[in-house]
Amino acid sequence: MRRFLAAVIAAAALSGTLGIASAEPAAAASGHHRTPQCVKVVKYFTKKHKRYVRLTNLCGKRTACYTVVVPMRPDTRGRLKKGATKNVRYGTDRDPRALYVKNRPC
Repeated sequence: MRRFLAAVIAAAALSGTLGIASAEPAAAASGHHRTPQCVKVVKYFTKKHKRYVRLTNLCGKRTACYTVVVPMRPDTRGRLKKGATKNVRYGTDRDPRALYVKNRPC
């Protein structure tokens, strides 16, 4: 019984260390690349009963794409040219405020 228990403990310890060691290369080999965080929110505001978000592209060499996420509404998608700042309308003052702006690949 002791031999069996020792074998089970050794197998569990060995499989745990192999799982930890192989997790990082598997994530790197899966092809998931993080999108550059170029689009930044300057401010949220309301003007004439319409909701806007002012966005700026901090990447000076590339066009950036974004998604404005609003609860219970379709996402607003768009592009910003390099170095540009733009006011994006995403709803009316009756709609909920945007939660965040997500960078996405173009």
